[in-house]
Amino acid sequence: MTGSLLEVIALNVRDAVAAEQGGADRLEVVADMAADGLTPSPETVAAISAECPLPQMVMLRCDANFIADADVLDRLRRDAKALAQAGAAGFVFGFLDGQGVVDLAATEALIHAVSPLPWTFHRAVDHAADVQASWRAVRLLPNLATVLTSGSPAGVGQGLPVLKTRAAAGDGSIILAGGGLRPGHVPALLDYGIRAFHVGSAVRASWSDPVEWRLVRQWRALVERD
Repeated sequence: MTGSLLEVIALNVRDAVAAEQGGADRLEVVADMAADGLTPSPETVAAISAECPLPQMVMLRCDANFIADADVLDRLRRDAKALAQAGAAGFVFGFLDGQGVVDLAATEALIHAVSPLPWTFHRAVDHAADVQASWRAVRLLPNLATVLTSGSPAGVGQGLPVLKTRAAAGDGSIILAGGGLRPGHVPALLDYGIRAFHVGSAVRASWSDPVEWRLVRQWRALVERD
């Protein structure tokens, strides 16, 4: 990767166009941020594709937890097919079992279903019972583009030491820093060698308000300030 990657959460076409105007590199397309992001409709993805050239990493998640039984996986496989046809460039997903351990069987089943498209393991990795063990389980999965992580369930502010350790161990290239990311965190993350950043609430007044391209532009400048 040359420079830094800036990914912006988009709920609709308006968000996507503002993200592009502000200088974002990639979108994470979701629905229902009250549930921390669920699967959007194929219609939303198709509408964004028609108006915005940025690649869409599309959320695959049925409800607010991280558990996927056979019925959920079947639904997500169907969703992934429809979303890929609508223009998804990749997907965002990841599962834990009832004990808070990364559910490798469910995750690998969905990796297979979306192949050859790339995917991001989302912040389920930060909510595992053992955050270090979850990272070890996830980091070598096939076709993994990035892991959206704050290093802590409490957000980037608390997780900076963990992110520093991961980057120092050679995993900086797969870290997509997000989850409570604030401008003040960016200089340290750049110092660690992390070059991918994910913003949502930081580029809008609230989740009921649209993305503001001027705020995206500010983040673009911030993440490039090596």
